[in-house]
Amino acid sequence: MKLGFDNDKYIKIQSEHIKERIAQFGDKLYLEFGGKLFDDYHASRVLPGFQPDSKLKMLMQLSDYAEIVIVISAVDIEKNKVRSDIGITYDMDVLRLRDEFESRGLKVGSVVITHFKGQESAKAFRNRLKRLNIKAYYHYTIEGYPHNVQLIDSDEGFGKNDYVETSRPLVVVTAPGPGSGKMAVCLSQLYQDNKKGIKAGYAKFETFPIWNLPLKHPVNIAYEAATADLNDVNMIDPFHLEAYGKTTVNYNRDIEIFPVLNAIFEGIYGENPYKSPTDMGVNMAGFCIFDDDACREASKQEIIRRYYASLNKLVEGKTDEAEVNKIALLMQQAKITTSDRKVTIAAKERAEKTKVNSAAIELNDGTIITSKTSSLLGASAALLLNAIKYLAGIDHKVNLIPAEMIEPIQKMKVSYLHGNNPRLHTDEVLVALAMFGLKDDNCQKAIEQLPKLEGCQVHTTVMLSEVDHKIFKKLGVSLTSEPVQKS
Repeated sequence: MKLGFDNDKYIKIQSEHIKERIAQFGDKLYLEFGGKLFDDYHASRVLPGFQPDSKLKMLMQLSDYAEIVIVISAVDIEKNKVRSDIGITYDMDVLRLRDEFESRGLKVGSVVITHFKGQESAKAFRNRLKRLNIKAYYHYTIEGYPHNVQLIDSDEGFGKNDYVETSRPLVVVTAPGPGSGKMAVCLSQLYQDNKKGIKAGYAKFETFPIWNLPLKHPVNIAYEAATADLNDVNMIDPFHLEAYGKTTVNYNRDIEIFPVLNAIFEGIYGENPYKSPTDMGVNMAGFCIFDDDACREASKQEIIRRYYASLNKLVEGKTDEAEVNKIALLMQQAKITTSDRKVTIAAKERAEKTKVNSAAIELNDGTIITSKTSSLLGASAALLLNAIKYLAGIDHKVNLIPAEMIEPIQKMKVSYLHGNNPRLHTDEVLVALAMFGLKDDNCQKAIEQLPKLEGCQVHTTVMLSEVDHKIFKKLGVSLTSEPVQKS
């Protein structure tokens, strides 16, 4: 993948900019942190060069200044809401996040349970946190939030919440997922700090949309595609345009809520320190793009990837046509089609020629390798073998795993484990390859090529099993599939 983003520059100037924002307010800055901290793979796909843990490394530059407050909604605790990407409940993710932060030398000050209405599950979770010596606070539901400003800015609104004790100038407020109440926690703290005579401020850290890129830049369109299920829409920030005569990009929810935030800030301070939603942000990612064409191309590929993912979800009954149609419209705006994905064309051509399910991978040097389903291997398993043989300089005709060694595995799958598909999956092929690698130099050479698959593009003409999905994800491969389920 051609790089287009300077990760080292990002970590440096982003941390410096946050320090400047702290100084702007005096004693303390509450930084609402949106998006993923540990594994922002979307950012790494659309900004080639951005590392998935870049934001975490940036925070580590501020470890002496910062402490972290993790927010979770009592409603999500009660519903046992699950993070779909890692498959654990939000309450378990709070504990995971805390351990991850502290293992990297970042202080986790406390947990705030928001939207609290006396839920027993929330009480039980708070008791569990206390047993783990984690400070926990309740923030209550405020009737009419966020529009009932008179109640919100009062002792019966923000003043009713537990005051979160913090000890450092930068308080990073994060959560397992959206809708947890991060902004309300920040604003509640501002209200109570102001009454205590503490000079505190608020800022927002969202990577996307990137405010200083054009509205219809592929990087920003890719963000809309990523949030199609939330129906987020990128917009020109009208408040920023009016205040400064400059065009910047934000998204609909921040723009729609800004008049309310303005009233809340005026209730707390007497005036709003910000003239626009863009003013509230601290994101510096746009200044770290050094190859715009590379980021545009990567983002176009991400939009196509999101389109295929949405089509697959539609087939599985996990979404509706509105999401698919929205991404299709975004593809039109970006002036792209699925034919702009080289591996899509290659996989379809191989399938048409062989009349069986096929797959294709584009390696980092631009070479495209294809494969097909056989009696022994699924197309994705065959593709892995073909790709790493090519990278290792091994003749395509060489069978790394002899057919007579595959047959006993197939018998185990069908005869003893009662499976329907005798063909080997990607994980089974890799395990077999590892075993043969003990005595076969070619197998060992092939295994050593696996890290080179990171960042490669793959397309299959049929939807893959969960096992194959996970293997490609672990290898760092960007996968798309035709919305066709295996028969």
